[in-house]
Amino acid sequence: MRWEQQKLETSDAGTIPGLPNMQGFVRSIQTPEFAGLTFHEVMAKSALNNVPSASAMPFNWTINPYRGCSHQCAYCFARKTHEYLDLDAGADFDSQIVVKVNVVDVLRRELARPTWECEHVALGTNTDPYQRAEGRYQLMPGIIQALTDAGTPFSILTKGTLVRRDLPLLADAAQQVSVGLGVSLAIWDTELHATIEPGTPSPQARLALVRAAREAGLPCGVFLAPVLPWLTDSTEQLDAALAQLADAGASGVTVLPLHLRPGAREWFLRWLQQAEPGLVPRYEALYRRGAYVPGWYKKQLWRRIGPLLRKHGFDRKAQREPDEGHYPEGSMAEEATAAQTQPSPEDVPRQLSLL
Repeated sequence: MRWEQQKLETSDAGTIPGLPNMQGFVRSIQTPEFAGLTFHEVMAKSALNNVPSASAMPFNWTINPYRGCSHQCAYCFARKTHEYLDLDAGADFDSQIVVKVNVVDVLRRELARPTWECEHVALGTNTDPYQRAEGRYQLMPGIIQALTDAGTPFSILTKGTLVRRDLPLLADAAQQVSVGLGVSLAIWDTELHATIEPGTPSPQARLALVRAAREAGLPCGVFLAPVLPWLTDSTEQLDAALAQLADAGASGVTVLPLHLRPGAREWFLRWLQQAEPGLVPRYEALYRRGAYVPGWYKKQLWRRIGPLLRKHGFDRKAQREPDEGHYPEGSMAEEATAAQTQPSPEDVPRQLSLL
């Protein structure tokens, strides 16, 4: 596996058979509490990742304590990144989870550097920091505290209801630095949810998370994404979703249609062939020119979603098309929101690999 960015000057001869004995690689473990998952513990050299300036994202830095994701979303476009580790973008991405066990200590050292300017840091832009692995390793409280102690604004994007554990810590942090919280929630049908994102908390559990965050005094924006053509994009479905989000007190909503980048495309179409084979030709035609839906579909979606956003009180950004890349109100730290520029439709999906 190519884990050069996680090298340290030591190695452990106790790794499981079949895995190379790499510098920085500590061990691979499986436990009964997390059946079906293998955790590969590594000692990372860095915690903060610099975002290329060309991405036009409203932040320059990210933290990813985990690689791979047990949420198992068939559409997740972070899947391709697992191939950099010589793992596949399918089942390996869902079950082979890389854990940066020393990320908190490394982060504190980086934040203590005289050159650190307390810029906004985003978490959850690649894989979910509150996936199941967090229940074992509990890295997020240390990360949150380190950022807060350093006076660094930050935001979190998640599908994981485990973040409820840290709401008191986040509320305390928000008294000292600007904090943003975003939740991804687009699959409301329980049967569809069970097949397309089986490792995620239920839609109602995530809706309850939005409500709990707001009751804790925190902002909480929602990404209604991905909207799945001919599966979750009817006016009735979108209306019902926005009604529930408004009732839960969501700070804002951004709507994004499904995009299918390499890696995710193959895995999603495999799921579609099993779940809705009659839609396969329509999807192949819709995405025949690339990862993004064509203009005619975006216009049809916007004609439905624009009036609904206004109807349910999410009208501050309702004049912008749903895939123009703006983050929902509440999901970004205030400093990042103020600095947000207008990215291309490709930019947000490239960074927000949870959706």
